[in-house]
Amino acid sequence: MLTWPHPGTAWAPQLAAVEQVYTELAQAITRHESLLVVCRDEAHREGIAGRLKAHGVEHVRFALAPSNDTWARDHGPIGVYERDRPRLLDFVFNGWGGKHAYVLDDAINAHLAEAGCFAAPMEHVDFILEGGAIDSDGAGSLLTTRHCLMTPTRNATLDEAAIEARLRALFGVSRILWLSHGELAGDDTDGHIDTLARFCDPGTIAYASCDDPDDEHFAGLAAMAEELRALRQPSGAPYRLLPLPLPRAHHDATGQRLPATYANFLIINGAVLVPTYEDSSADARALGTLAEAFPDREIIGIGCVPLIQQYGSLHCVTMQLPAGSLVGMD
Repeated sequence: MLTWPHPGTAWAPQLAAVEQVYTELAQAITRHESLLVVCRDEAHREGIAGRLKAHGVEHVRFALAPSNDTWARDHGPIGVYERDRPRLLDFVFNGWGGKHAYVLDDAINAHLAEAGCFAAPMEHVDFILEGGAIDSDGAGSLLTTRHCLMTPTRNATLDEAAIEARLRALFGVSRILWLSHGELAGDDTDGHIDTLARFCDPGTIAYASCDDPDDEHFAGLAAMAEELRALRQPSGAPYRLLPLPLPRAHHDATGQRLPATYANFLIINGAVLVPTYEDSSADARALGTLAEAFPDREIIGIGCVPLIQQYGSLHCVTMQLPAGSLVGMD
């Protein structure tokens, strides 16, 4: 699922550049699986459809819903399987703790359900949660950060034990793995895990690392690496940990450093899409590391410098949906 940018979003000053990234994403995704594109209105849909057709993109379904922004990872539904059947969870989205406009984005899933897009049942959950705040191994363990989930602008009435209980019940997981360290400069999500550390398989975690003592991230990411080394699999074995470099620093027009991270990769059927940042050395290292982590998948680099101008990257603008959850699509 992609929620396509338009002139009414913060992307307006760089719309051409960001639409090119979205087009490349659509091309890469549809080589391997179907794509749902959410458009603001019919005129928007017609323009995107023409653009994608001109770039040879097929296997696309379009849906209409007004939007404030385009971060589908955080406003899209989160899929789970129950008795081998897909189900969609529609969490409350509040603009990362009220930092940005969100009312339209919070209603997108309901619009899609009302339009008959979903073949799977969708349940609204009265709990604030963004998809970028959690990462699962698909085998009972869920990785997240205290900095994000315990921020009082989300679920202020719940303590850590209560939040953990909700996550266990909602996702059917048996373990919550909490991290207390690591956050990227320029990140406005309060430390989403998908910028920091990701499962590649149930025994492997790739994570953002920094080997420059003069970099502002050095101490925090070193402390996070120590936490990751202390984690254990259900068997008691340590995780196989794969460090991903930080790319060279990028800044916005005000001088704020932007949260460029290779941990924001996207796993799709048969491939892994990896953000790149015009840093030939670090890009190559990250692509090589993830090729090692996913030897049976195609590794596809997608230039994401335009995306980080709004403080997110490739995984942030996408949301995978379980097979069988969309009407008329595999």
